[in-house]
Amino acid sequence: MTEVESLRPLVAVLVSFVASGFIVASYRRPNLREGWTLLAAVGKFAAVASMLPGVLGGTVYVSNLLAFLPGVQLTLRADPLGMLFAFLASGLWIVTSLYSIGYMRGLDEPNQTRYFAAFAVSLSTTMGIAFAGNLVTIFVFYELLSIATYPLVAHDETAEARSAGRKYLAYTMFGGGVLVLAGTVLVYWLTGLVGEPTVSFSAGGIDALATAASTDPLMAKIAFVLLAVGFGVKAGLMPLHQWLPEAMVAPTPVSGLLHAVAVVKSGAFGVSRLVLDVYGPEVVFDLGVGIWLSVAAAFTLTAASVIALRKDHLKQRLAYSTVSQLSYILLGLGLFGWYGLVGALLHIPAHAFMKLTLFFCAGCIHVETHTDYISEMAGIGKRMPVTMGAFTVAAAGMAGIPLVAGFVSKYYMLIGGVRMGAALTPVGYYLAGALLLSGVLNIAYFWPVVYTAFFESEESHDSKPLVDFPLGGRTTATVESPRTDGGEREPDDDHVADDDHAPVDGRAEEGDENAEDAAEASEPADFEEKTTVAEEDTAVAEETIPDAEDVAMDPDGVVRPDFSPGDRDFSEPAERIDTGDYAVDKNPSDATVGFRDSTPEPEDDRGDHDDRGDDHGRHGDDRIDHDHHADDSADHDHHGGPPPGGWESIRGLDALLGRETTWFMLAPILTAMTLAVLVGVVPTETGFLELIQLIVDTRLEGAGVGP
Repeated sequence: MTEVESLRPLVAVLVSFVASGFIVASYRRPNLREGWTLLAAVGKFAAVASMLPGVLGGTVYVSNLLAFLPGVQLTLRADPLGMLFAFLASGLWIVTSLYSIGYMRGLDEPNQTRYFAAFAVSLSTTMGIAFAGNLVTIFVFYELLSIATYPLVAHDETAEARSAGRKYLAYTMFGGGVLVLAGTVLVYWLTGLVGEPTVSFSAGGIDALATAASTDPLMAKIAFVLLAVGFGVKAGLMPLHQWLPEAMVAPTPVSGLLHAVAVVKSGAFGVSRLVLDVYGPEVVFDLGVGIWLSVAAAFTLTAASVIALRKDHLKQRLAYSTVSQLSYILLGLGLFGWYGLVGALLHIPAHAFMKLTLFFCAGCIHVETHTDYISEMAGIGKRMPVTMGAFTVAAAGMAGIPLVAGFVSKYYMLIGGVRMGAALTPVGYYLAGALLLSGVLNIAYFWPVVYTAFFESEESHDSKPLVDFPLGGRTTATVESPRTDGGEREPDDDHVADDDHAPVDGRAEEGDENAEDAAEASEPADFEEKTTVAEEDTAVAEETIPDAEDVAMDPDGVVRPDFSPGDRDFSEPAERIDTGDYAVDKNPSDATVGFRDSTPEPEDDRGDHDDRGDDHGRHGDDRIDHDHHADDSADHDHHGGPPPGGWESIRGLDALLGRETTWFMLAPILTAMTLAVLVGVVPTETGFLELIQLIVDTRLEGAGVGP
């Protein structure tokens, strides 16, 4: 590798940071503000892409900025591993920016200027992490990323959003950041024991640290654990993952940024730097810490998949899916071998494309139908066929189905686990088994979404026995008949004729002009009847009250109850007095009552989780290309589930011509899905596999491990 002094890494970092100023200045002109966003996204991608041919040819672009200590300075360094992350994040920012415009305007979100400015700064810090030349630089940008993304997590400004933002900062900045700093200091001290202290990245590991690890393995292990856990916080490694599902209160484009582009990927990227460029794969295996990293990742990916099975909120299910999928990367990094490392690094772009598609689809469903719960999505595939079709493709890739990106990366890791088990340790076989088990669990929690959307109707919503209810399940409907707490009232004989004409959904039928008059006419009769009954009950009660002189008293004048059993035989049940007032008589059966969700949440909580605020149900004048929704207004007047009468069916070219959703949202969905398929079908031609093979070959050179 040949190092060349260049400002291009610095330019790639600063483009979006400078653009954030123009975005804020254009707050009165939304079109100009979003124009700056798109211009910055394209400019950043161009700056990164301009370095790709040179990096593939063996050139490393370096920008030295500021010296802190001897051997420590703020350095930006564009090497193959950094280019993998930077090229991915900058490219997906273009797609996410387009989607953000459609999403934020579609819901008429408040504080859009702050949103786009914070988004731009977040991508600047992400580029800084990608091009960091040492542990100090990556720590600085790691902390800046937490600060820059806080306004995005707390965007809704609700109590839950603020709480999620505080937890996010507590975990990633004050928790993970402190651990990374402690590990950096320890590495600096260890390398100083055997030579000049340094924390600079080196392909295959820092030589001085390898020497120190051989003389003091305990301290080297402690430093590795501190750094791995510190970066693992952002990667959602259990049990330090709690911030991630709670951050789902943020707008969906932010969820895509957190889960696919920047934040969690920065954690996985940090662990990649630790394994490949700080310790080196060979030292990691010799110390035995790589196996423990893989074991922790295997536990996380299995446990998170099981938790995802129980989540009815779609974004919550995707959040735990992210926790699981990020652990694939960490598991592969702990597999000492060429295949395991290639699979781990390839899963970074593979997961990004697939998960971004899934979150984009979830956000599109929320914008167009205000539906966030899987149990309310029966038949939604006919209303949003393209969106749910893209969701199905991405979900198949997450489960490792061939021809999608997830299959290729998991295939490499599976081979790596088997080879490690055969050549080095039986633990490799167990890790390979965890990969297979997780694939089955992926199918288990993604298939209900696809099945509900395409193979169920609003009138007959089949509950999932293993997911929603106890074994056996029960039949439900998303378009339901009226329910009461005690069941459905049995029709009286006197009202059978009336019930034959009663509306099923509790609303007056169209054209029934006499319904209101009939109801008014019946009120006086009902009132008189109830008054008569009440008077009779009062008279009976007065007759049964004994006079004071008839009540038995003790010598002190105190009335004592009579506890004598009398003539009653207590071996027999007491005689039941049928007054007609019992709920069991009025509502004899709950068998036909529909249940929408087995674990309903309070309305306030549901509103917080699914991004519904006072502004979310409002569509302002800035909404883009929504003339086609004039006929679909019913979809936007309700909150959750199908509108009255069920979903409208959109077929053929109508979906692609803008009736399903605006192209500002549909185009990014199809782009991300297409990239996921391309990486699955032609991974080498996309450039990612070639770049990853170059990374792994340089790190394993001389280790005696190859394909």
